[in-house]
Amino acid sequence: MSSPSLLQQLTTALRCLPGVGAKSAQRMAYYLLERDRDGGRDLAKVLAEAMDRIGHCSRCRTLSETALCRLCANPHRDRSLLCIVETPADQSIIEQAIDYSGSYFVLGGHLSPLDGIGPKEIGLKQLDECFAEGMVKEIILATNPTVEGEATAQYIHDMAKARGIKTTRIAQGVPMGGELEYVDGATLAHAFRGRSEF
Repeated sequence: MSSPSLLQQLTTALRCLPGVGAKSAQRMAYYLLERDRDGGRDLAKVLAEAMDRIGHCSRCRTLSETALCRLCANPHRDRSLLCIVETPADQSIIEQAIDYSGSYFVLGGHLSPLDGIGPKEIGLKQLDECFAEGMVKEIILATNPTVEGEATAQYIHDMAKARGIKTTRIAQGVPMGGELEYVDGATLAHAFRGRSEF
């Protein structure tokens, strides 16, 4: 059996991207080869450099080219306030959307025992060491509102409580501009439980 052609290898390689199936990968490969070879070369160069140079911040665990990311290296960030998120993308969204001046901790996922993801895999030992330093006074749990995200939030809450650290959770419920008739029952129930004074 002969080895796959370069075109087949390129198509297969593009399928590693989320949401890219066989047809989309094939379309991308043909586009790059037929219409944008310079773009393809630039993509390959930057992709190779990013894979080699981007690692994780030693403090917050987000993606970074340096030992400390730019947020952790900023002396004006409030280290007593720690927002805990599942992914670097979650951190980026919060940073862009609101005026938050605290620090972050990126879990890199959530607890999922069935998938073999326990406290060690999401850096909870490092998080507990951060708590033990005594600088953090409040954590903001910003894990996803899934069963796994809620279980992870509860686990971290228990860790923080044992250290006397205040725990808050981002509000969840009806989105801005949403109509109640289209909101599922679980979301609506959560919104009612988390209601605040008007």
